[in-house]
Amino acid sequence: MVKEMFDLTGKVALVTGSTRGIGKAIGDAFEEYGAKVIRHNTKVCDLADPAAIDAWFDRLEAEETMPDILVANASIQAKIPWTEFPLDEAQKEMQVNFFATLRMFQRAYPKMKAQKWGRLITVGSVNERRTHPQMCVYAATKSAQENLVRNLARQLASEGITVNNLCPGVFDTDRNVEYLADPVYSQKVRDAIPMHYWAKPEDAAGSALLLASDAGRYITGSTIMIDGGISLPG
Repeated sequence: MVKEMFDLTGKVALVTGSTRGIGKAIGDAFEEYGAKVIRHNTKVCDLADPAAIDAWFDRLEAEETMPDILVANASIQAKIPWTEFPLDEAQKEMQVNFFATLRMFQRAYPKMKAQKWGRLITVGSVNERRTHPQMCVYAATKSAQENLVRNLARQLASEGITVNNLCPGVFDTDRNVEYLADPVYSQKVRDAIPMHYWAKPEDAAGSALLLASDAGRYITGSTIMIDGGISLPG
């Protein structure tokens, strides 16, 4: 019975940033459990361009492939001290990391409401809870995203739509490969993680599958930390 609750057969899942890293691992897991996965990268739709988002969803609507499950995974991140952070770069991060999520959720919502079933999932960051001197803007965009999740979760719960946030810590992805290749820095990071190793993209897939399926139907408004304990106090 529980195994069947993870089945996504017949569901359409849209995962942004799903040609590599965490997004790819999530998309692969959804496909393994029967979903039709719509893959995304910047060539498919530039999330920095609001008009491109609407044009993309117009095409999905015309093709009758609007998502039942939407995972807002794609984001951008600049490591710049806050005193030097260019305003245009900050606005771009907010557009890609927050406003694009809001708009995609708005476009996906009518189908989910009509069928009384839907899954809205964001992929946040441990920086929502753990400070970093060069990622103040990135952390702010992710905190805004998480706040959106909690607000929408209460509003949409009675409509059969769950809204949740996955919160990865240090993952071995393209974004981090340069930093983790530095032996001094990587040892410092490893020492800060209670589990003493960083994650692989696949470590996010199981939690995403739970939230996307009926196995997680009673979870909404939640943030699931996938961080090896690095965000724990003490």
